[in-house]
Amino acid sequence: MTPKTSATSLTALISIDSSGWIEQFTKGPKAAKYKAVIESTKPKDIVTSVVVLYEVYKKIKKLKGEEEALLAVAALSQTTVVPIDQTISLEAADYSLEYSLHFSDALVYATARHYKAKLYTSDDDLRPLKTVCFI
Repeated sequence: MTPKTSATSLTALISIDSSGWIEQFTKGPKAAKYKAVIESTKPKDIVTSVVVLYEVYKKIKKLKGEEEALLAVAALSQTTVVPIDQTISLEAADYSLEYSLHFSDALVYATARHYKAKLYTSDDDLRPLKTVCFI
């Protein structure tokens, strides 16, 4: 699924890193800030890397069990989930080299940049990068 904008109604796309979704689903200390961002955006205007699905499912399953993890994935599935393709893979490799990012951070960042989405995160490794809103 490809996020779309039209010339007459430009929609600002956003992306939320795993750290933000995990805060939201575990009711962590930053959950209210992420909730405000999530609720102020239509689900289709939230670009979610498939890597985020993996990380959120794994963490929530470990902390709260499989049922809660599947509910989290169901919520994320309402957003625009973006698979990793060749273009995003190569962009991620370039960002990894340029900013010394780990594999998953590079893929999440590349996905957000590819779709010109502002990335919301609490991950210190992503904090100094362009188009990142650190919470």
